[in-house]
Amino acid sequence: MDARGRADAASTTPPELAGAAVLVAGAGVSGLAAAAALVELGARVTVTDAVPDRLTDLPPGARAGGDPDAVPPGTALIVTSPGRRPDHPLVTAAAAAGVPLVGEPELAWWIGQARPVPPEWLVVTGTNGKTTTVGMLASILRAAGRDAVACGNIGYTVIDAVRAGHPVLAVELSSFQLHWSPSIRPAAGCVLNVADDHLDWHGSMAAYAAAKAGALLGPVAIAGADDPAAAALLAASPAPRRVGVTLGEPGPDQLGVVEDVLVDRAFGGGELVAASAVHPGGAPGVTDALAAAALARATGVGPDAVRAGLDDFRPGPHRGADIATVAGVRFVDDSKATNPHAAAASLMAQAPAQVVWIVGGLLKGAKVDDLVARHADRLRAAVVIGTDRAEILTALARHAPDVPVAEVTAGNDGPMMTAVRRGAALARQGDVVLLAPAAASMDQFVDYADRGRAFAEAVAGLQPRPGEAR
Repeated sequence: MDARGRADAASTTPPELAGAAVLVAGAGVSGLAAAAALVELGARVTVTDAVPDRLTDLPPGARAGGDPDAVPPGTALIVTSPGRRPDHPLVTAAAAAGVPLVGEPELAWWIGQARPVPPEWLVVTGTNGKTTTVGMLASILRAAGRDAVACGNIGYTVIDAVRAGHPVLAVELSSFQLHWSPSIRPAAGCVLNVADDHLDWHGSMAAYAAAKAGALLGPVAIAGADDPAAAALLAASPAPRRVGVTLGEPGPDQLGVVEDVLVDRAFGGGELVAASAVHPGGAPGVTDALAAAALARATGVGPDAVRAGLDDFRPGPHRGADIATVAGVRFVDDSKATNPHAAAASLMAQAPAQVVWIVGGLLKGAKVDDLVARHADRLRAAVVIGTDRAEILTALARHAPDVPVAEVTAGNDGPMMTAVRRGAALARQGDVVLLAPAAASMDQFVDYADRGRAFAEAVAGLQPRPGEAR
């Protein structure tokens, strides 16, 4: 790993893949997509996984390997799953053997760059808002008539998008993916924000931020000017063109907001769309829309397409979704708020209502004291779930001592059903019961979507008051 906290680019010069022995380490979605692409390129592909059952349905031409921590003799390249940490035994073994190790997006970049006309990459990263911004960007590009697709850390792999031949890619990349993909130089890249997250993986905030900075190495770098850490990365970017997005009035190299209208002063687009027309609403949604507009404008998309694309866009599930109103209390699913930064945005978006906050899960090394201190006055009560309850309970006791707190250790109907029932009991008419966990979900649920579904099912099980519709 180099001083910027990313894999060493010098060690990842694209090898000749035809006939090469390539190890794909991890049989998840990205690993299987990488294996299929490598077989097409004529590589001799071996796939390993810590869960042997995942090796039963490999792409034709790929074979199952043995020890998931070992480098088979003769291996020319390793393609790793994004979640493999830099201190993993396989990473250490690869370094000792002198075998380059990269991620699936890096492989996709190599394949695309080898084509006569490489695809155009527009990359979005950040602690919060990535998926919404990429969705907005793809909607704008389609409105402009571009053959574009959203891909990356959203379920549709970059390598599949490249194999499908899409000329423009709206790419969401996590810090993990950027760490293992040092060669990527997008046509335009954006860092929305940077806050404590995945520190258990990266080891420090500096390393986490350095990985995010990998999105800003192309010709155009874009970042959230209102976020100090993102703004610092933008200032340090080597990009020839650097553009900020702000909720305030924009400067000459920024997109921002003037009298409730999104305005482009960086690329000369002028007024784009009313802030009140952006979905999702509130400050986070407007920031995401500005970032998407900046990325699109950087590649020559006109203001009319920006306006049309944002008008057509609607956020995906589990991102501030209204589930129901029961007894005058709104129940909102923001299960995608998997870190404190995202939870802060979710809490702010509920103003002026008071919030009964369902919070907890796996904090991944993130701290919640600042989150609780800043938003204590918004809380009617808190319901704490998940493995890392102790740190959240301590923060609430320290910074919000007057806020009623319910701790869910277990429940006959499952932790989410218990949490929703306790939240409903603590709420008053006009309040919001908000699932914004500030933590990952894998301690109690398959993923954030499973957690959101459990929340919706629990809300559906609440009994409305007599004479009131659910």
